[in-house]
Amino acid sequence: MKKIFYLKTCNTCVRIIKALDLPNTTAFQDIKEESITVKQLETLKQQAGSFEALFSRRAKLYKDMGLKDQNLSEADYKHYILEHYTFLKRPVIVFNDRIFIGNSSKTVDAAKTFIHSHE
Repeated sequence: MKKIFYLKTCNTCVRIIKALDLPNTTAFQDIKEESITVKQLETLKQQAGSFEALFSRRAKLYKDMGLKDQNLSEADYKHYILEHYTFLKRPVIVFNDRIFIGNSSKTVDAAKTFIHSHE
C-alpha cells in the first residue's frame, strides 16, 4: 500500500507531499473530508506500534479539552483520533510495509530515502 493521510488545507502537509515526489500509484486521503475509519486506524496502529504514536499533542483541542492534564490510555488515544481528525499526527505516510508519522525533518528525510530506494 502507498497512501498518505493528510490535510489538504495544511501547508506543511502539502509542502512535504511535493518534496517527496511520490509515484503516481500513491493514494491520498484528506482526513477532514474522508474520516479515518476504525479499520484504517487499527492497521496504522499495527504498523506504528501504538495509537499514542499516531496521536498529535500539538492539536489545539488537546489543550482546550484539558487532555494534557490527563493520563490517557491507548483506548483514549484511539477514541480521540476517531472522534476528531485534528488528533491524528500528520502526515502519515504508508509506503509498502513502512510507516512514517509526522512532519519532523528527520521523519520526512527517512520517508524520502525509503520511497526513492523502493520504487
